[in-house]
Amino acid sequence: MAFNQGRGRGGPRGGGRGGPRGGASSRGGPRGGARGGRGGSRGGAGGRGGRGGARGGRGGKFGAGGAKGGAKVIVEPHRHAGVFIARGKEDLLVTKNMAPGESVYGEKRITVESGDKSDGSAPTKTEYRVWNPFRSKLAAGILGGIDEFGIAPGKKVLYLGAASGTSVSHVSDVVGPEGVVYAVEFSPRSGRDLISMAQKRPNVIPIIEDARHPQKYRMLVGMVDAVFADVAQPDQARIIALNSHLFLKDKGSVIISIKANCIDSTVDAETVFAREVQKLREERIKPLEQLTLEPYERDHCIVIGRYLRSGN
Repeated sequence: MAFNQGRGRGGPRGGGRGGPRGGASSRGGPRGGARGGRGGSRGGAGGRGGRGGARGGRGGKFGAGGAKGGAKVIVEPHRHAGVFIARGKEDLLVTKNMAPGESVYGEKRITVESGDKSDGSAPTKTEYRVWNPFRSKLAAGILGGIDEFGIAPGKKVLYLGAASGTSVSHVSDVVGPEGVVYAVEFSPRSGRDLISMAQKRPNVIPIIEDARHPQKYRMLVGMVDAVFADVAQPDQARIIALNSHLFLKDKGSVIISIKANCIDSTVDAETVFAREVQKLREERIKPLEQLTLEPYERDHCIVIGRYLRSGN
């Protein structure tokens, strides 16, 4: 497959390309009351509650308290296994909740009933969680139209830069009970939130360590099918290479989110992206696809690659 360098495509292109692009409403309305999840003083629902709601103002339709389920919402599989599209008044990217009844960052939850009611049996209820692309680089990449994902049900994933577990929780949903997510986070404060989230998700293993030193957690992590990195560090290509050499299977997937300003703010973003892609090539990671994350993130891109242990 040739290296595909493209821009974010977004847009509701049916099940294939994902659901909503965010549109005008995703930037929210006036700022008052739109910050919601950070606490009552900003006009949202009171209390700090971890990281709170889904940032109201940056996509009101992704926050808590909308998207009614039941007969009005139809959930369809996305072309990437383990990801779904909820079609209703608006299309939303969703994942099947591994911990029904629980939200992680104030995201909307949609319950859909299925089954034949004519025989008198109780319908089966399945809960899905809305995956906000303004809070997750992976969701932004999926809505942008990435062709290769590398994360699917039953897969083992090493997640570098897990933060408080917002995106990790959705990866947990995607890989399901047969998969595993090794979530590495250096910050003790974010790590506490990550550990709290993992207590309700048995397929998440939180690791509070520096991803620059993977040998410190080599006894905790087995061989994985995919490595995802969102570490926003100048040496992030080196960090993902070190972890790939230790833990990633041959021809495993490498997914890296690149924030240009965190690497070099003196040159344009495209130059930074090109340099990082070249660094990946030098570490036996073959780039397959590059996609900008606009309109969800500015000067960000996501690069998908394949790790070749033999270099061929």
